[in-house]
Amino acid sequence: MRQARFRRVMLKISGESLKGSSPSGIDPEAVKYLAQQIGCAHEMNVELAVVIGGGNIWRGEAAEAEGMDRATADYAGMLATLINALALQDGLERQNITTRTQSALQMQAVAEPYIRRRAIRHLEKGRVVLFAAGTGNCGTRSPTPS
Repeated sequence: MRQARFRRVMLKISGESLKGSSPSGIDPEAVKYLAQQIGCAHEMNVELAVVIGGGNIWRGEAAEAEGMDRATADYAGMLATLINALALQDGLERQNITTRTQSALQMQAVAEPYIRRRAIRHLEKGRVVLFAAGTGNCGTRSPTPS
């Protein structure tokens, strides 16, 4: 078995990578491939945290350009990341990799709330941790002059 260079890794996956060759949405084969690649790192005992995007489902900037309130568009994008995290969680668990999904938006039926210490403990126990819907540390934007 190869030796990992790092003990703990944060991986950022674009939502676009989940669509495979489709124009949008989630391609099960793309999810399977990503889960297998993450599994390779997991087999080397790397503590792996994954941040996943939602661009394959929703683009907040595009919605804002069409007149949607930016904050509402961003929340919709956060929900898209959660959908992707659940798809990837399923793919990882099909590879027999214990996974936890954490979300900054409260959705206890499908994900744990984001708690930094809990995430670290999951990593120490050998679980892959998926982060979705942000961390709850939203900045404020200055209002644009009229």
